Amino acid sequence: MSELVALATDVAREAGAGLRTAFGRLGEGGLAIHAKSTPTDLVSEADVATERLIRARLEAARPDDAIMGEEGDDRPGTSGLRWVVDPLDGTVNFLFGLPQWCVSVAVEDAQGTLAGVVFDPMREETWAATRDGPATLDGASLGSPARTDLATALVATGFGYDAGVREAQARVLARLLPRVRDVRRLGAAALDLAWAAGGRVDAYYERGVHHWDVAAGALICARAGLAVRELTPTPPAASGLLVAPPAFADELVSLVTD
Repeated sequence: MSELVALATDVAREAGAGLRTAFGRLGEGGLAIHAKSTPTDLVSEADVATERLIRARLEAARPDDAIMGEEGDDRPGTSGLRWVVDPLDGTVNFLFGLPQWCVSVAVEDAQGTLAGVVFDPMREETWAATRDGPATLDGASLGSPARTDLATALVATGFGYDAGVREAQARVLARLLPRVRDVRRLGAAALDLAWAAGGRVDAYYERGVHHWDVAAGALICARAGLAVRELTPTPPAASGLLVAPPAFADELVSLVTD
């Protein structure tokens, strides 16, 4: 297990260093960008190139493992392990020059996630966990969640790209906002999860996230003592994820479910 988290850390940090260099050169132009599912769902040359680098490193180190990534085709494997990669979570932030984005690398078996790493290149912070170990920030174990009251909780969330989904999410937000301390929309799901594990926000929920967005972060939250709940689809919004201290996780689920 330690070998897997070490590999995930090395790969995420190498990828993050390249992204930080590209981020520093954004004003120079020349970075190819195009839309995916909607005009607001962007992917850049940096996403694609970074995933290519991560895949190459993983294939060299673990040639029998499968790989699932956001920007490339799934690669089958024979070992029973699969790497789940988000090469640049928070692409819109990255492209607008906002320093809130990260690299997420997880590895899973048939029972779920074995190890996960979320690397924040702008702060040089490495959030990590293994299935049978503590959640850590730069190697130091994270404490247990202290918040017990939803009314004083700072809650992070995210919004979909489709206008109809956003309209539904706005209705949920209007119901939630009077019941909590405040809400933050920071724009990178994997970092939202890492920050929830570290207590920088108390909880996080979002519908429409993809597996590569949350595979590493959900494990980090679980090993930090947070309750991790799957959110059922509420059309037009797809299924999602919620993490919160056990004391009010169910209450929060009920508030964000239509």
